[in-house]
Amino acid sequence: MSIVNEKEEKLKELLRGYAPLGIAFSGGVDSTYLLWVAYETLGADVCAVTAFSAFVPEREQDDAVSFCEERGIPQITVHADIDEIPRFAENPPDRCYYCKTALFSKMKEAAAAQGFGRIAEGSNKDDEGDYRPGLKAITELGVASPLREAGFTKAEIRERSKALGLPTFAKPSFACLASRFVYGERITKEKLAMVEQAEQYLMDLGFTQFRVRLHGTMARIEVLPEDIGRLMEEGVREPLYKAMKEMGFSYVAADLRGYRTGSMNEQIPVSE
Repeated sequence: MSIVNEKEEKLKELLRGYAPLGIAFSGGVDSTYLLWVAYETLGADVCAVTAFSAFVPEREQDDAVSFCEERGIPQITVHADIDEIPRFAENPPDRCYYCKTALFSKMKEAAAAQGFGRIAEGSNKDDEGDYRPGLKAITELGVASPLREAGFTKAEIRERSKALGLPTFAKPSFACLASRFVYGERITKEKLAMVEQAEQYLMDLGFTQFRVRLHGTMARIEVLPEDIGRLMEEGVREPLYKAMKEMGFSYVAADLRGYRTGSMNEQIPVSE
């Protein structure tokens, strides 16, 4: 048995110990794999718990609902208003801690009301290497992280997702839209909508992995290094600039370093 198959068997064992279980399901690569393995393992003792909010793109919400409907997986939805999450709008460096605390508390309550006493989420081993204050909230709330516990990396999750025929195996990595804001920049529903609209425009152009980071009303576009040349092509650059100006951005810039996760964390001073 391969190492990744051994990890999947360990994952199934962990899931059996958590049942009845609610899976925090966003429709992304990690949570889709986790939900499907849990459903195949636990059957009626599992359900998806999906959050709808202004910081989640509408396309991601639609994907999550469609996945569950097509496979007959029970799904609970909760709605999170950004105005109700403490310190979210202020956007401090530990914003994710407050957001995860509020969001997972709501998800746990909704799942428990339906008889699912435990919640699990889809972080993996690779998530341990970046600044992620949300993981602290998850630990404090007793939310299980079975993919991390089983030792899965992102690449292994994609590998198994492909083998299982899951549509998300090649899906680009996604993060909460609030992660596009420079820390200290006030988060509003209007600006979240601007970022969502701009990223959808890039997706419609055929770019696969990207971010539109917000600095005041200036947009900083990150695409893969190999895609920067295409971004600068006249037939792409000028229409994109005009479209983003119409969306409300005052300036539109391209990040020459290219796409990378957690680029907003680069401004956080490193303590010695």
